[in-house]
Amino acid sequence: MHRRLDAIYGKGEVDAIARIIMEEVLHYSTVDSILRAQNEAPEFIPGRLEDIIRRLERNEPIQHILGVAVFHGHRFSVTRATLVPRPETEQLVDLIVDGNGQREDLRVMDVGTGSGCIAISLARALKFAQVTAIDVSQEALAVAQANAQALKARVKFQRADILAMPLWPAQSLDILVSNPPYVCHSERADMERNVLDYEPANALFVPDDDPLLFYRPIVRQAAHALADGGQLYLEVNRRYASDVAALITAAGLVDTRIHLDTFGNQRFVTAQR
Repeated sequence: MHRRLDAIYGKGEVDAIARIIMEEVLHYSTVDSILRAQNEAPEFIPGRLEDIIRRLERNEPIQHILGVAVFHGHRFSVTRATLVPRPETEQLVDLIVDGNGQREDLRVMDVGTGSGCIAISLARALKFAQVTAIDVSQEALAVAQANAQALKARVKFQRADILAMPLWPAQSLDILVSNPPYVCHSERADMERNVLDYEPANALFVPDDDPLLFYRPIVRQAAHALADGGQLYLEVNRRYASDVAALITAAGLVDTRIHLDTFGNQRFVTAQR
């Protein structure tokens, strides 16, 4: 693998891909891989491995090749209709769970749910939460619904366009969370081919002249629909974290905070009503 893939992904990334393949194809843990290193591989492995490597050489994400991504300790099905869940977004879920893990019956809305990773993880982690998730893509919602069924998570999914939908009822939500499209088209040159060629552009990109396109209606909904003390959690483009924070403050929400991801980037903005 390293001989063919290091030039494309780098040695560290290839090591990570190899671990994923061992876990998903052979169902070996890291320890199993070491203990069974001298064992003869099953007959199907060489052909399966060759198919995987060829697809990786075409920059196809390993998660799409295997059809699964691990997020917040759960296995999610992913397709080309959904983004591959990112580790940064796990931190967004952690922010919510860490701050609300002891509360019950929270009314949660996830805007732009994609594979359902945020909504389902919250439904599994929060006590008796009433979770609703919306997305404009019917194909993504089908994936999310299948994930919820597989993970036995109670989530209500709805097809809706946040750019066009009316205001939700006042005081109807305790938590509003979103990881909306936030990558400007001018940033495409810095992105990997496995993202550009295989992940849905409508879930990634916003116009260069309107980077807060999705944040404006989300914040407007939060200012109207959150109950007193309700919380807003957003993942953001690090270039525009301060702009999103200013937008939230202007809408009348309080205790607006910018949080760093594990790489030190301004990645999340939170606030309360």
